[in-house]
Amino acid sequence: MGKSVKEERGARTEAPAAHRSKSVLREYAEALIIAVLLALVIRTFVVQAFKIPSGSMLPTLQIGDHILVNKFLYYFRPIQRGDIIVFKFPQDETRDFIKRVIALPGETLEIRGKQVFVNGAPINEPYAVFGDWPASRLGEREKLGPIVVPPDRLFMMGDNRDHSMDSRVWGLLDINKVKGKAFVVYFSVRTDDIPYNSPVMSIYHVVSHPGLIRWGRLGNLVH
Repeated sequence: MGKSVKEERGARTEAPAAHRSKSVLREYAEALIIAVLLALVIRTFVVQAFKIPSGSMLPTLQIGDHILVNKFLYYFRPIQRGDIIVFKFPQDETRDFIKRVIALPGETLEIRGKQVFVNGAPINEPYAVFGDWPASRLGEREKLGPIVVPPDRLFMMGDNRDHSMDSRVWGLLDINKVKGKAFVVYFSVRTDDIPYNSPVMSIYHVVSHPGLIRWGRLGNLVH
């Protein structure tokens, strides 16, 4: 009789421990679910990370720059000329492009040589650079317009003018395809010096060769 009472008491003392274990697991699970949901909400509506894979925005953005894009800014203010924005590529919406806004809806745009005119006035573009685009193609890029940008459309150009596939090639951008405004470089690495295609090996190579990181670009504002 005494033995059975002792076993019963032991069972009673073990129950709270099992309950506590289930509570801890439930707390971790709830915290994980909340974290995932918050991450999805932030990525969808607030901020999203992108990597720069090409040199069309040189020297403003380097190949291997990792940037953050503000996705809610344009709920509070309109797009402005000079904004660097990420958008769905009109010819393949599974791809994301990044370019600079040059002309807004209702504005008249004209390109003469290396000078861009908006509403008849030349605009100052200290960010623009020009390279060695083949002579056979220069005519397509050095003369355009004047054209009036229709409502809900934008004229986009890369800062690396002779090496950018932009509105001079594929036309005007539907404003509804805009994802957000680039605002900061949070990481940057010299990708040409990474010999691996595997993401895991690439990360290992960067960690073991910190000289590949462009430390001076980390935290740079995009403008």
